[in-house]
Amino acid sequence: MAEDQSTAARRAVVIPATGEEQKRQAEQSREAEQSQPVGPLQTRQGNTTIAETVVQKIAGIATREVPGVYAMGSASRRAFSSISERIPGSQTNVSGGVSVEKGERQAAIDLSIIVEHGASIVEVSQMIRRNVISSVEEATGLEVLEVNINVTDVHLPEDDDKDTTESSRTELQ
Repeated sequence: MAEDQSTAARRAVVIPATGEEQKRQAEQSREAEQSQPVGPLQTRQGNTTIAETVVQKIAGIATREVPGVYAMGSASRRAFSSISERIPGSQTNVSGGVSVEKGERQAAIDLSIIVEHGASIVEVSQMIRRNVISSVEEATGLEVLEVNINVTDVHLPEDDDKDTTESSRTELQ
């Protein structure tokens, strides 16, 4: 029985790998890691890249869908957009008020918004974050790390009356 135990002990002894074997094992480990897909946009069959403007547009559309958001961007940006939208053939800028920092797998989004008077800024911000994160992640596969919201103004109902009066004066001239 003593011989059986010593035989078993000899079999259990692990012989350390030589330097060459360690290098080969490390190389195999690196190759296995590299062949694994990193995320939904990086696979063995190829990589998909998404431009920042795509993420900006998706985030802008998702923000505008939230009740309580009157407009996006600052007042000066909106004034410029309203003039450029009057030009025949021009398109509405859905990415105005949105900036994006994007990596291969993640994105951070900054928004500038104008809220409707009477809307809870806290509730509007929470709804924006939920909607933007779900829309961007579902459409692009990118992980949204943060959505920062800058409320630049509150839209008052009497502002519409001023805009109507000013635009009619402009058209009469």
